[in-house]
Amino acid sequence: MDTDVQLTERDPSPAPDQGPEQGSRFARFTARPAGLRHRPVTLLALCLAFVLLLSAFVAQPFLIPSSSMENTLQIGDRVLVNKLAYRFGTEPARGDVVVFDGTGSFVHREQGENPATGLLRATGAALGLARPAETDYVKRVIGIGGDHVTCCDQRGRIEVNGEAVREGYLHPGDAPSSVTFDIVVPEGKLWVMGDHRARSSDSRDHLGDPGGGTVPVDKVIGRADLITWPVSRWRTLSAPIPAAAGSRG
Repeated sequence: MDTDVQLTERDPSPAPDQGPEQGSRFARFTARPAGLRHRPVTLLALCLAFVLLLSAFVAQPFLIPSSSMENTLQIGDRVLVNKLAYRFGTEPARGDVVVFDGTGSFVHREQGENPATGLLRATGAALGLARPAETDYVKRVIGIGGDHVTCCDQRGRIEVNGEAVREGYLHPGDAPSSVTFDIVVPEGKLWVMGDHRARSSDSRDHLGDPGGGTVPVDKVIGRADLITWPVSRWRTLSAPIPAAAGSRG
């Protein structure tokens, strides 16, 4: 008998059966790294979605793009805009620093923007990482619906309902206004001005436009409550009453 031939012709033995338990362990072991690879991406997507929802409905970081509110707010500051401040029947008050959409009051033309670029900018703005839309403004409320706002009295001060406004927030060296005006703010509207009057384009500059320079309350996005960045400027934004005691509201 040719032993060598028999050995070469013999069928190879089948691999030993690993059994259902060992096979399932191996499957779990190989599947686990794949799940771990996808988990960080999923968590990042969920976190981003949560932040965007929070920014859309509750509180939004807002990048200050100009010097119109100095020294209260400086270029590059991030403020937290409280979008719930006026959602439950509360109206903007004199002294509030508000962010609003100026479409129809400060802006009367279409703002052309590439859709893809606009989406990226809007996402960045919602996270406080990019400049806001050109139609978004941040100003201080000086007059509310029904107020008679005039400039200026014999001492150069703005008056609200016949009472001189105390404006300790004005940029050093600025006059309350270099433009004279006399307006009764319509109900449901606001008269707004920047704290750096010499560099602020505000209600005074739109007196001849539809709405007479006033901003509809329903265009207010929210109230700026807190400077969150840079850390050295962290502080709340209180709402000083800009009219003397005894005035309306």
